[in-house]
Amino acid sequence: MYVQPLFLTTCPSECENASIFPQGFNSYFPRGEVVLAFGKQEAERKFETLLNHLSHPPSFTTVRVNTHLASVQHVKNLLFDELHKTFRMSYLFLLLDLVMKAGDVVSVYSDIKGKCKKGAKEFDGTKVFLGNGISELSRRGIFNGLPERKGIGIRMTEPVYLSPSFDNVLPSYLFLQNLPSAVVTHVLDPQPGEKILDLCAAPGGKTTHIAALMHDQGEVIALDKLPNKVKKIKQNALLLGLHSIRAFCFDGTKALKLDMVKDTEGEPPFLPESFDRILLDAPCSGLGQRPNMACSWTLKEVTSYQPLQRKLFTVAVKLLRPGGVLVYSTCTITLAENEEQVAWALTAFPCLQLQPQEPHIGGQGMLGAGLSFEQLKQLQRFDPSVVPLQDMDIDSLKEARVEDMIWLANKDCIGFFIAKFVKCKSIQEKDP
Repeated sequence: MYVQPLFLTTCPSECENASIFPQGFNSYFPRGEVVLAFGKQEAERKFETLLNHLSHPPSFTTVRVNTHLASVQHVKNLLFDELHKTFRMSYLFLLLDLVMKAGDVVSVYSDIKGKCKKGAKEFDGTKVFLGNGISELSRRGIFNGLPERKGIGIRMTEPVYLSPSFDNVLPSYLFLQNLPSAVVTHVLDPQPGEKILDLCAAPGGKTTHIAALMHDQGEVIALDKLPNKVKKIKQNALLLGLHSIRAFCFDGTKALKLDMVKDTEGEPPFLPESFDRILLDAPCSGLGQRPNMACSWTLKEVTSYQPLQRKLFTVAVKLLRPGGVLVYSTCTITLAENEEQVAWALTAFPCLQLQPQEPHIGGQGMLGAGLSFEQLKQLQRFDPSVVPLQDMDIDSLKEARVEDMIWLANKDCIGFFIAKFVKCKSIQEKDP
C-alpha cells in the first residue's frame, strides 16, 4: 500500500522560471531511440515541459506516519488538530528598503545563485518572486541581529506557494518525506526478522521506514561515510523509537569483506551474501528534486555519478544472499543514472532478474537504454511532467473529490526512479 498525502498545498501554473539544465536536451535524451519513438519535436516538447515542472514545487506535501508507534488514522487526527493550532507560512526575505519599518508591506524574492550581498539595496541577479508579506521587524532590527537572530522576519500574506510548516510537528509520529521515497521502501518489502542493508542511508528516512515495516524486529544496517550524516540517522532512529537500526560511518564501496580471517563482529565490512535485502538509494545528480530553479552543473559533473553507482551496485550484489532482493533508486531523471544502469546490471550480473514492483504508482521506464518493453514495465519512473501544473486555491481543493486528489498526489511529485532485482543464485556459482 502507498502513503497517502495528509495535507494539500496549492501550486500556481505560472512562475518566473530560472531552471538551467546541464547541456539541455541531449543530457536527458542522449540516445536516438527516444527521438525515433516520439519524433524530435515531440521529444523536445516533453523535455521543456519537464523543465517547467521541475522549477515548481509539487502541489502536495507528503508526510510518512511512523506506524511503529501509532496507526495512520490516529496520527492523521493528531495532525489536523496540530495544523489547526500551529499553521504558519514560510518566511524569507531578500532586499529591504533603507527606511523599512515593522509593519511595512514588502515583496519577497529568492536569490537563486546566492550572489546578493547582505544589506544590498538593489539586486539584478537571478531571482524568483516568492510573494508579498508584512515585515515583523525594521530593517535595522533584522540586519543588526545577524547571524544569530532567529524567528520570523517577514510574515507572508500572499505567498506564491502555500505550504505548511512541519517544524517540530508531532516529531515522533511524522517524517517529512517525498512520496516516491516512501514508495521505494514498500517495493523493498522488508520482513520481520530479516537482516537488511541500507547502503547509502543518510539522513535515515528510508532506514527508519524499513525498521517500521519490519515492526522493529530484525536488523537494519545503515551506512554513510560522513560522521554528521550518521549522527542524523541515529537521531532519527531514536526520535522514532526504533531499536533495530545500527548505523556506521563507513564507505559503501568498501563494505564487502575481502579478508576472511579478521572478525569484525557485525560491523562493516561484511561477509559476502550476508543480507536478505539491500536498498541502494544511490548518490546521484539529484535532478528530479523540486523546485529545481537553478542547476549550474556541467554534463561532465552529472555523468560522473554513473561509475560510483556501479561500484556501489557491484558491492550490493556481492553482499546479497541468493534469493535476496536488491532495490536500486535515485532522485534524478537522467537515462544514464537509471535505465542505463539497469541494462548494465542485467548484463554484468546474469544472476539478477528484474522484478515487478508493488506498489507501482509511477510510470514505466524510459526508452533509450535498449531495454525491452516488458522490462520497462517492471521499472518505476516518477515523471513530474505527466500531469499539468496545478492552478488551485483552497476553495477548489475543498470541492475536489478525494479520489482525484489522491491520483494527482501520486503523480505530481519529485522525479524519481526505482528498479527491483532478485538474486537467483550465488555470484560464485558457475553455470554448468
